[in-house]
Amino acid sequence: MTSTAGDLLALISAGAATTRADLAKLTGLARSTVSQRIDALVERGLLEESEAMESTGGRPPRHLRLATDRSTVAGVDLGVTHCRVALMDLSGRVLACVEDPIRIEEGPEVVLAHVDRRVEGLLAETGRTKGSLEAMGIGVPGPVEFATGRPNNPPIMPGWNEYPIPDHFDTKVLVDNDVNVMALGEHRNAFQHVDHLLFVKIGSGIGCGIIADGRLHRGAQGSAGDIGHIRVSGHEDAGCRCGNSACLEAVAGGTALARRLTELGIPAESGSDVVALVQSGNTQALRLVREAGRLIGEVLAGLVNFFNPQVIVIGGVMARVHEHLLAGIRETIYRRSLPLATHELEIAPSHTGEDAAALGAGILAIEHHLSVANVNRLVAGAG
Repeated sequence: MTSTAGDLLALISAGAATTRADLAKLTGLARSTVSQRIDALVERGLLEESEAMESTGGRPPRHLRLATDRSTVAGVDLGVTHCRVALMDLSGRVLACVEDPIRIEEGPEVVLAHVDRRVEGLLAETGRTKGSLEAMGIGVPGPVEFATGRPNNPPIMPGWNEYPIPDHFDTKVLVDNDVNVMALGEHRNAFQHVDHLLFVKIGSGIGCGIIADGRLHRGAQGSAGDIGHIRVSGHEDAGCRCGNSACLEAVAGGTALARRLTELGIPAESGSDVVALVQSGNTQALRLVREAGRLIGEVLAGLVNFFNPQVIVIGGVMARVHEHLLAGIRETIYRRSLPLATHELEIAPSHTGEDAAALGAGILAIEHHLSVANVNRLVAGAG
């Protein structure tokens, strides 16, 4: 195995080694080589070393652990009408968090300048310097070319197409679709033991984040999981913002349900309005939400047969009425999927709730910062 400084840090982070002697034994490296690389990691502020509390005689071993307190990352959740920023240390602990109303349609210059101010404010609030900010993750409500951080023809983000979001900031920035970072946040915080997970965001639109073999799966161009535009039979009259008709989100998304309620004489403008009506006991809203759950379940049944996930997590604004939505989803999935695929399948509401995207964006930044390649680059730069 390769045993660079980044590899040694990965072994310590995973709990496979806690001392220099452990590392020498695991890697086969000479102790002098291990010490040289550990010293470089400590100097860069990535590792801390302390004496063990107990000793069996002789010189007590010095224990190594990830230095989580010296550095920070920011996780940013940009929604259609909100901006949520979480400042985190390298362990994933949230140091401070704030959410503001702001419309994505105001454009990248206005929205990203707001993000800048909020991050600086949280750093000051927590007593951290701007230099402690190692990386930033940003989730946006549209398709993203992950390699460049540029939105790609996002239908609800006017003025953002091909905008180089990372170039706006002085630190390393990773940009992804919001449902991808939600899936990452949910997996790392609530389902670490699960290798195969689908996170379904049901809000104005519908999207799916995919965790495969414990890692986020984006597909060849980053558009994996765009289930909102899968065709639903029997709804050919439902036009979609993508230009097609009978798309799942045009029939079962929060905006579509609000429009149908309005046509029934029950005024509603958004998924949040639909949720409020369900929570107040409106029978028409309850019926439409249950029906939407069945339609979403039809699409998910195909995914269950194809992908065979262990867990399907339902998030987004519509998940606030998950008991009604999940009833419809479960009903169809268990009826339409193979028994082997559903034998141990768990279908559950999000554990991380409204924090999912900001947490996931922060984790995206942490995992980049602590990646073997980046750690080796940082150590080489320090040297």
